[in-house]
Amino acid sequence: MADMMTTQAGDAGAFRSFDLSRVPTPCFVVDETAVERNLRILADISDRSGAHVLSALKAFSMFALAPLIRQYLGGTCASGLHEARLGREEYGGKVATFCAGYKDADIDEILALSDHIIFNSPAQKDRFLAKSHAAGKQVGLRINPEHSEGEVPKYDPCAPCSRLGTPVSQLDARALNGVDGLHMHTLCEQGLEPLQRTWASVEPKLAPFIGGLKWLNFGGGHHITRDDYDRDALVEFIKGIRSKYGIDVYLEPGEAVALDSGILVGEILDLPQNGMNLAITDISATCHMPDVIEAPYRPALMDEADAGHTYRLGGPSCLAGDVIGDYTWDQPLHIGQRFAFLDQAHYSMVKTNTFNGVPLPTIALWNSETDALNIVKQFGYDDFKQRLS
Repeated sequence: MADMMTTQAGDAGAFRSFDLSRVPTPCFVVDETAVERNLRILADISDRSGAHVLSALKAFSMFALAPLIRQYLGGTCASGLHEARLGREEYGGKVATFCAGYKDADIDEILALSDHIIFNSPAQKDRFLAKSHAAGKQVGLRINPEHSEGEVPKYDPCAPCSRLGTPVSQLDARALNGVDGLHMHTLCEQGLEPLQRTWASVEPKLAPFIGGLKWLNFGGGHHITRDDYDRDALVEFIKGIRSKYGIDVYLEPGEAVALDSGILVGEILDLPQNGMNLAITDISATCHMPDVIEAPYRPALMDEADAGHTYRLGGPSCLAGDVIGDYTWDQPLHIGQRFAFLDQAHYSMVKTNTFNGVPLPTIALWNSETDALNIVKQFGYDDFKQRLS
């Protein structure tokens, strides 16, 4: 998630024509037309470069769109047992699973579900290598290129003392025994140049080993579907690696699948005053957009005014820090007014929680071409109650 301290870019696009009163609040509204636009771009990259493109479920796992996604992409990448099962059951294609640490109790099922199993360390790889080969699975090892491109340390897998990936300086023949491919995930909502610099740094260190590998997986964080991404150069970059080393290349975009395809619709509940204009909303930062607090970042408000009436928006929970940010409208707000945050399909949807008993947002699927609207999922008391007993 690049430069999380600033307002996240968001394209209102077709959502400006969507009547926010059509859905209950809070509500995630995902435009399947926008998702398909992104998928077409990713499929074109795959067709022209020869890369295998997998959808990262950790970023976007709205499986109502799985039939659409499997028309364009080659499968999914998973971060553990449950995502691997979802990928196998709903999405088709390959399932590539990486986890920082696998449990003995899960490994047999994970192997049954996965085509590639990617380990975080040589020790984990050695521990499960015999089982992996007996199951006929391809084995990967995640590496840390020891070249940092991250803009925020907590989201940088190459930060000092990172737990993610085997440092490339520790690679040797023993570490790579039985390994079919190497995986690196070092980017976060970034363009091509950081990938090119990372590869320039790590390629000489990998050169002695690449001849014994079947594939390289460049992970996720590639903002391929962003308008300013240099997609032609990405195609040439991948083709160059495939040609030079005779090796398969995998990409695992997550954000790029759902970029600018979803909004989170909320409602103004109260308008108190305490040194400034405040607004209590039914959208909670801590429950519905936790990256607002964890990253932190400021989500883009659809049609925010440059000047006018500024309010500090906060959620309904009892957490004092449940604050989304300060936003400006050209007219004063009123109770019951609807509003929407942009680009909320990826990561927000998968991170929601029921802290304080705050209800989970409804999930709706909209088609901006036909204007068809389908309420996919609504959550109630049982979803809160049954989590903990």
